[in-house]
Amino acid sequence: MEYLGYIASIIIGLSLGLIGGGGSILTIPILVYLFKIDPEIATSYSLFIVGVTALFGCVSHYKMGNLKIKSALYFAIPSVISILIIREVIFPKIATTLFSIASYQVSKNALIMSVFSVLMIASAITMIRKSKPSSSANKTNYKQLSAIGFLIGIVTGFLGAGGGFLIIPALLFFAKLPMKQAVGTSLLIIFINSSIGFGGDLYIGTPINYKILFLISGMAFIGMLIGLQLSKKIDGAQLKPIFGWFVLFMGIYIITKEFFFK
Repeated sequence: MEYLGYIASIIIGLSLGLIGGGGSILTIPILVYLFKIDPEIATSYSLFIVGVTALFGCVSHYKMGNLKIKSALYFAIPSVISILIIREVIFPKIATTLFSIASYQVSKNALIMSVFSVLMIASAITMIRKSKPSSSANKTNYKQLSAIGFLIGIVTGFLGAGGGFLIIPALLFFAKLPMKQAVGTSLLIIFINSSIGFGGDLYIGTPINYKILFLISGMAFIGMLIGLQLSKKIDGAQLKPIFGWFVLFMGIYIITKEFFFK
């Protein structure tokens, strides 16, 4: 299963390189089900893997002129604030066992995976459905962009997900960016959010197996390189519905496994 996990890790980078998101939505299931890592710790691993992979993609998109620094900062700064509040203040105080119903116990880990699966299904639906962003000729609404950034930071903090599947729609609709620039800018935001979140986890002493972490990150990096090359020839927007169906299947699988096959 571990070898399968390393192969699957390529998809994390491939997705980030092609469509600027979706990689993080796969990272947690890969870590939990293929590498057998505790879900709570997996959120920390996910922040590092997605963050490092996004950094390399961000540099490439910068060279292509696809980064909008101002929009990224208006989004990322409030997002970082909410990430730190969730991971360093709220998250450690959540009890390991939340409550019991008869003989069935609802644990913190089950909550993480359940919320994650619901988010996967919701994001899959947005990928599958065709949507038309507002005209890029309109002005950027920085106040709304910052508010959305704060909300997405909560998701990133709780689930360890970079949030590209949520960031890109926000950049399309509120920053009025074309798809290519939304992809590049989302990678910069993902890097900032993920690195701050992971740094906070190191500060509070989260146990990390660096050998596995670096190996998975290396495979994701290979996927990112492939994705970036393919993005020059393939429109990432055309691949979103296909990837959306895959994410939908994964979300349903997680819900089924957590509630019916524990």
